[in-house]
Amino acid sequence: MSRLPFPLSAKPEPFFSPDGIPSRTVVLVGMMGAGKTTIGRRLAQICGLPFVDADIEIERAAGCSIPEIFARHGEASFRDGERRVIQRLLDGPPCILATGGGAWMDAQTRHLVRRHAVSVWLRAPVHVLVKRVAGRTGRPLLAQGRPDEVLERLVGLRYPVYAEADIIIDCGDDTVEQGVQRVREVLEEYRRPETVHVSLSHHNYDVLIGPDLISQAGARLAAHLPQKRVVVITDATVAELHLPRLLASFEDTGIRADVISVSGGEESKSLACYGDVMNQLLSTGIERKTTIVALGGGVVGDLAGFVAATALRGLPFVQIPTTLLSQVDSSVGGKTGINAAAGKNLIGAFHQPIAVLADSSALATLPRRQRIAGYAEIVKSGLIADPELFAWCEAHGHAVLDGDPAALAEAVRRACAFKAAVVVADEKEQASVGGRALLNLGHTFGHALEAELGYDGRLLHGEGVSIGIHLAMTLSVELGYAPVEDLHRLDCHLRSLDMPVSFDWFRESFSADTLLRHMTRDKKMQDGKVAFVLLRGIGKAFTTRDISSEIVRNLLIREGCRP
Repeated sequence: MSRLPFPLSAKPEPFFSPDGIPSRTVVLVGMMGAGKTTIGRRLAQICGLPFVDADIEIERAAGCSIPEIFARHGEASFRDGERRVIQRLLDGPPCILATGGGAWMDAQTRHLVRRHAVSVWLRAPVHVLVKRVAGRTGRPLLAQGRPDEVLERLVGLRYPVYAEADIIIDCGDDTVEQGVQRVREVLEEYRRPETVHVSLSHHNYDVLIGPDLISQAGARLAAHLPQKRVVVITDATVAELHLPRLLASFEDTGIRADVISVSGGEESKSLACYGDVMNQLLSTGIERKTTIVALGGGVVGDLAGFVAATALRGLPFVQIPTTLLSQVDSSVGGKTGINAAAGKNLIGAFHQPIAVLADSSALATLPRRQRIAGYAEIVKSGLIADPELFAWCEAHGHAVLDGDPAALAEAVRRACAFKAAVVVADEKEQASVGGRALLNLGHTFGHALEAELGYDGRLLHGEGVSIGIHLAMTLSVELGYAPVEDLHRLDCHLRSLDMPVSFDWFRESFSADTLLRHMTRDKKMQDGKVAFVLLRGIGKAFTTRDISSEIVRNLLIREGCRP
């Protein structure tokens, strides 16, 4: 297989350049009285950028005041003109842009700002707003009743939408200097999430990668949800660690959320658990625009995805993977499924998500064993089609497994980009040669080991892949496809990180014949032949069905299995 092009986003750059000037326009949103103009003017002076008041620009473009525009043409016409003015300003050089209180309520305006700028919501409590707008004139909405009642009503309508801003700054009775300092400090730390775009023939979505995305989920997902209602499927362990933050983000953005929790572990990928979850889901009164959100590792993602694929003949689906393995593998590509007595993932469907949020902060809670399980999939990606990725692993593998945040984020970015390229080229694994089937490197061996151990936790999926890629490379060398130096290089890397490499990792002994029987139950069997992914060297994977059972059996015995 030739080297795959990586659809990588550019690595996020600091918001401020070395000389202290912002690289993008800052759009201040919030209610009247929140301080957008006063804070904006001072921030612009400090940053060396022009300050622009959108309302003034609108009046200049219209040739009349905002109250006159409302009186003559109505609010809808005003919002349309407001959006055009904001688009013109965003197309220009960076500035500090203060918008009117209702500007952010327009979905098209929010979309424009997300693409071209960084949005900052200056959030203030109602009593502060009332005090600041007292006696003001020229505000058409305030003329509709008592200011406190009007503001209370507008806050209820607008705050869930304002919460979709990139940054939220609480502004109470602080001075202007305090507010400006707080905005500048947050901007200095701000990084846009890295994005891997998955563009399929009939569906597109983004994989966002970055810290604290679970806390931002409501803001990140609101624009993608067909309706502001979701059902979160998670497990008990993940719920304790991450569910409160997720639900708080949904509440902030006005998204109604129900929760279904399952037990952790591979046993949840069963027909019995699937049936129980489906019954719970249907009892909540879901509609076809209700979105399923998978919060958890690969088991939860596979189960929730299959539920989403089959409930009401298909529901929108979001992946929020919380393990390294699920972030780099199962959350991208749309494969969903559950296990059967005959084998792993034999019941399933292709069902692509509408978004994936890979929160790198969630990986800090993982034990090293879980990081190893995910890292094996990253090494596998380098072996398949990119020697540079494998070399990156050799240089940074220790940092990834030690939990270094920057290394973890970069590893996820590279692996997701690699998998996205493969999936785009062969979404449903239909290529006659190579294609998405290459992602199964090491899986034929790994799945057989998992099945033999009954999916009971003694062997994690990624650990099975780690052993499987060694066996695939060993078989490739023995058949004369790959140089022995590449096998030594792979094994040296895996063993240097204390990763499982072969059967010497187990206390148990295995029968070669039994493992072969498990392999023949693989869902990729065709005409009675087992599919193997082999290597002509690092970065040169290919698929074949021409490997006899006797050759594989002899390999397993030489590696330590009994007959």
